[in-house]
Amino acid sequence: MGVFRAAAIQMRSGESPERNAVDLERLVREAAGQGATYIQTPEMTGALIRDRQARAASFTSEDKDVVVATARRLAKELGVFLHIGSTAIARADGKLANRALLFGPDGATLATYDKIHMFDVDLDNGESWRESAAYEPGTEAVVAEIEGAKLGFAICYDLRFPQLFRAEALAGADLLSVPAAFTRQTGEAHWHVLLRARAIENGAYIVAAAQGGLHEDGRETYGHSLVVDPWGRIIAEAAHDEPAVIVAEIDPAQSLAARKKIPNLKNSRDFAVNGSGKAPRLRGAAS
Repeated sequence: MGVFRAAAIQMRSGESPERNAVDLERLVREAAGQGATYIQTPEMTGALIRDRQARAASFTSEDKDVVVATARRLAKELGVFLHIGSTAIARADGKLANRALLFGPDGATLATYDKIHMFDVDLDNGESWRESAAYEPGTEAVVAEIEGAKLGFAICYDLRFPQLFRAEALAGADLLSVPAAFTRQTGEAHWHVLLRARAIENGAYIVAAAQGGLHEDGRETYGHSLVVDPWGRIIAEAAHDEPAVIVAEIDPAQSLAARKKIPNLKNSRDFAVNGSGKAPRLRGAAS
C-alpha cells in the first residue's frame, strides 16, 4: 500500500448543472495539478435547488447528466480517481437519488452509492429540511478500492450515523468519505468534532469535501472541507466557505498502525440493552 495524494474540492454550487460542471472542471484540474490522484467533490456537486418543480426539471438520468459526463472525461484525461461526492440522479422509477459516483483513471464507473440517511430536520433558527420528500434513500453501504486503499462511502447527514462507518471499516475501509452540504448552523456546532470522531473510532482517514457560502437558492452552507488522519488530527482544511482545493497525503499504513494501537474494531462485542422490558439484540461490531 503506497502513499498517495488526495484532494477535497470545496464548491458553491448554484442552480445550473452546466455552470457547476464548468466550475468542477476548473477545480479538478487544479487538484490534479497539485499531484492529487484521488479527488473528491461535495454533496450536490451538480446543483443545489430548493424549489421542488425547478429541481425536478433540472435533473436527468445518469447517462445524460452533464456532471457525470464531465467527471468521466476528466478522470480519463487526467488519469485520476474522481469521486463526485453526490449529484441528483433521476432513477428509472421516476424518483431522485442523491448519488455518489466514483470514476477510475480509465473513465469507468467503479462504484455508486445512494445516500442512506435523509436530512429531515427542523432547526431552531427556522430552517426546515425534508430530504425524503425529494429523494429515495439508498439501502446499501459501499466500499471500493483505490490506490491500494479501500474507500468507504457516505454523504453529509450519514455522518451522524456511526454504525455506517463502523460497518465499512469492518469491511476493510481505511479511507472514509463524507462529501457534504452542511448548513452553517450545524456545521459550526458539529462538523469538525463529528469528522474527527469518525476517524478516531475507525482508525481511518476521512476526506470531506464541502459546499460553502450563500447559494443561489438561498441556503447557506458551512464549507471547511477537511482531511483527517486515523489518529483524529486535521491534516488539511479549507478554513473558510469559499471555493478551494485542499490536498493531503494518504498513507494506508497509518490506518493499520492506528488500529494496532487501539484495536477497538477487533475488540468489539455483541451486547443486549435491558431496561424497558425489552432487550433488543445489538451488535457491538456492525449489523
